[in-house]
Amino acid sequence: MLIRVSMLKCIFKHIISTEFVLHFNRAHNRLPGNCGTSLKIMGSKGTVRVVDLRSDTVSQPTQEMRKAMFEAAVGDDVYGEDPTVNALEEKAAALLGKESGLFVPSGTMANLLAIMVHCSQRGSEMICGEKSHTFLFEQGGPAQIAGVQIWPLRNNPDGTFDLDDMEEKVRNHTDDHEPMTSLICVENTQNWCGGRVLSLEWLDDLAVRANKLHIPLHMDGARLFNAAVYLKVPASRIVRDFASATFCISKGLGAPVGAILTGDKQFIRKSRRLRKALGGGMRQAGVNTMVVRLAEDHNRANAIGKAVAESGSKIFQVDYENLQTNIVMININSQQITSEEFCNRLTMVTKNEAAKLGNKTAIIKICPVTNKSARLVTYYEITDADVEATICKLKLVMQEYETP
Repeated sequence: MLIRVSMLKCIFKHIISTEFVLHFNRAHNRLPGNCGTSLKIMGSKGTVRVVDLRSDTVSQPTQEMRKAMFEAAVGDDVYGEDPTVNALEEKAAALLGKESGLFVPSGTMANLLAIMVHCSQRGSEMICGEKSHTFLFEQGGPAQIAGVQIWPLRNNPDGTFDLDDMEEKVRNHTDDHEPMTSLICVENTQNWCGGRVLSLEWLDDLAVRANKLHIPLHMDGARLFNAAVYLKVPASRIVRDFASATFCISKGLGAPVGAILTGDKQFIRKSRRLRKALGGGMRQAGVNTMVVRLAEDHNRANAIGKAVAESGSKIFQVDYENLQTNIVMININSQQITSEEFCNRLTMVTKNEAAKLGNKTAIIKICPVTNKSARLVTYYEITDADVEATICKLKLVMQEYETP
């Protein structure tokens, strides 16, 4: 597989202070064929804006990235000869305060590799939150592939879990009937808790307890830089006490593919070997992305969440006070409406709606989470005009459901 996406010209080159915000010439006004997320589609009813807020994974490479793909210097990454991958791994490790980094095709593989290295002894068990991506959405990979059992703990609304409860669940290797607790994994930001950011106080307390228990920590940092922007600290501070950490470059960071796994040299050496076994060794990978202006994504999500929270709706609610990053969870307080129905309605345009909203008429794509909640996610391609259209559409549809 030949993926030509250069790192050197796009990633981390305009990092500002501790927020890791890359300023670049925004490409929101590209031709429709290049946008993919915020489009205008011609149809029988005229021009209709499409705003895709299902996930930040739908973001597409910028023009600068596309140019870099064409110009990328490539080599064989399996042999460690791809210069752009090598530079990316080194820079990523430095940003997270770790000795080494490893590029992998996906965050799911990055998490699985970390689990396989930390839990290399048969009969191992890992602890994580019940709403973590590793537990819910990685196909049971730790059990299916690595032979590692997961003990999920109940997540609090803020994404944390009770640390006293965690300590009670640890198996201390003294009972031959039990598996051995070999890893504790946390996710930051916590996607299924609405993009909540784990506090430094909680992370520090977790680290102290894990150290006493001699259990390593792994952070699934798919959206780690969103957490860094919110906390106004370097990402390295957040993962300071973690033996390993990942971050995704194909979500809000805009790259077509990939994630980075970081840790000490021995950990990465073992991970590199296991990556090959999982089919993740890449020839001529030449990977790159950029760290986008994540604070802008947060601000746009905040505007949408605020509009819903202040709408006065008795049915549709947002926990606005705890809206921290680029994820907005809309909760539905009605037995007559499901999240799937709500999401489907947002993708429809009626004649009355088009007449009422005019040039703000839009198709809005968001994602059902549970039967009574839906999620929307902002990213670099979402413009202020998209946000305005989204708010208008949400208010109109919410009012429809409110009206008897």
